[in-house]
Amino acid sequence: MTTRSSMIIGLGFVIGLTIMALILSKGFISYKELDRTVVVKGLAQKEVKADLVIWPIKFIKASNNNSELYEELENDTKKILDFLEKIGFKKEELTVLAPSVNDKFAQSYGNSDRVKFRYSGSNKVVVYSNNIELAQKAMKELSTLGKEGITFMQNDYDTRVEYLFTKLNEVKPKMVEEATQSARDTALKFAQDSKSNLGKIKKASQGQFSIRARDKNTEHIKKIRVVSTVEYYLVD
Repeated sequence: MTTRSSMIIGLGFVIGLTIMALILSKGFISYKELDRTVVVKGLAQKEVKADLVIWPIKFIKASNNNSELYEELENDTKKILDFLEKIGFKKEELTVLAPSVNDKFAQSYGNSDRVKFRYSGSNKVVVYSNNIELAQKAMKELSTLGKEGITFMQNDYDTRVEYLFTKLNEVKPKMVEEATQSARDTALKFAQDSKSNLGKIKKASQGQFSIRARDKNTEHIKKIRVVSTVEYYLVD
């Protein structure tokens, strides 16, 4: 009786181990299946017009009289402001910086006898406006002030015109949606090619938005770009 009971208990133990092994094996296989993933990237791009322009207008003068130099810079400043206001800019869009004057005789190098003008000075009027078209019109017509004796500094580092796009938050949601959809389309194609089905998202990350000029000739046209990285599960 004892031997028979022992056999039954042993047989039950073996059957139990077998069932447990099958359950564990099934669970392991399911886990491995869930661990099959594909990582894809989705791109969204959009061209927009800049909505803010920062335009520094730098002009220079030279003289042998310091007081006269400051007066001439002040007169040129007034002419430029009058021109900009007449063309359509508001006073609050215009900023006048402090003039900068250099005394060449005070420099410790060079031969002062060969200097034609002792003093040289410059000043800036900065246009800060959302009216891009008006600024571009003014840039074309600014040269007319040259006939009045104003000398402008151009193609200098501190005279570079900046065009900015400040409404990124307005286009962000739609672009993220487009980038995510692009990533999903790529993942679906991969799943089809690998005879699998696309599962849920395991992990996703959004890249930084970049805003660059379309090209050097159209700085006021901006290209916005974002890349989303998404990892999907693959299931049979």
